[in-house]
Amino acid sequence: MSVSLSGQAQASSLLQVRGLTRRFGGLTAVDHVDLDIGQGEIHGLIGPNGSGKTTCINLLSGVLLPDDGSVLLDHQELAREPTHTISASGLARTFQNIRVFGRMTVLENVLVGFNRALGYGLFKVFTLRNRSAERRLREQAMSLLSFVGLADKHATLVTSLSYGEQRLIEIARALALSPKLLLLDEPLVGMNPSEVDRVVGLLQQMRSDGLTMLLVEHKMRVVMSLCDRITVLNFGRKIASGRPEDIRSTPEVIRAYLGENHGIGKRVARR
Repeated sequence: MSVSLSGQAQASSLLQVRGLTRRFGGLTAVDHVDLDIGQGEIHGLIGPNGSGKTTCINLLSGVLLPDDGSVLLDHQELAREPTHTISASGLARTFQNIRVFGRMTVLENVLVGFNRALGYGLFKVFTLRNRSAERRLREQAMSLLSFVGLADKHATLVTSLSYGEQRLIEIARALALSPKLLLLDEPLVGMNPSEVDRVVGLLQQMRSDGLTMLLVEHKMRVVMSLCDRITVLNFGRKIASGRPEDIRSTPEVIRAYLGENHGIGKRVARR
């Protein structure tokens, strides 16, 4: 049984998920999960390890097919659609484990993101003979690199970047799709405090620019201070959904995930 702390789904919801379910043999990894993400918000998805968070993101992005359920993005049904259809519909994602093209430069890694956004295959992206089209693509890619603060490294091999900078390249490449909804699977994992602050500032700017995001993250201080609303999973089921101030005081969430001595409420309130 889940606890709803935010009332009915708002008419402005960009993403509406109903009854999302995925089984692996006898294990139900995601168990009839409902999820509503409002236009322009950062929505947190939290829970213990193995609670079904990444499986949910894989289902939403088409990496996995659901056994049951509906996924509506801007009123378009995406459940069981192939990944290229989902991307073209306005959903982009980053991965828990960094996925960059190690033999490509920083700029080339971002250019890869335009292949679906513009209907080009990868070969065509890198072999354009139309100089104006090529110039436009490169200008857009450089603009994204400027946004994430890496324009000065555009000609550098991506593997020469720090771990945190490679995360930023993944975000820039996802933004090349001009998404309506961006799924972020633990974007802060493995980062030092300065890198975390850099990415958090970037996410805040993206929200100010109107981008809607679903954030999976274990850094609770960041989640509680950054997210507009939060959904909590445990053993594949939604156990609570609502505003951060409500989530951190919900007994079931404290027992399942935060812990009795989490103290998040007081620390976040002082930030």
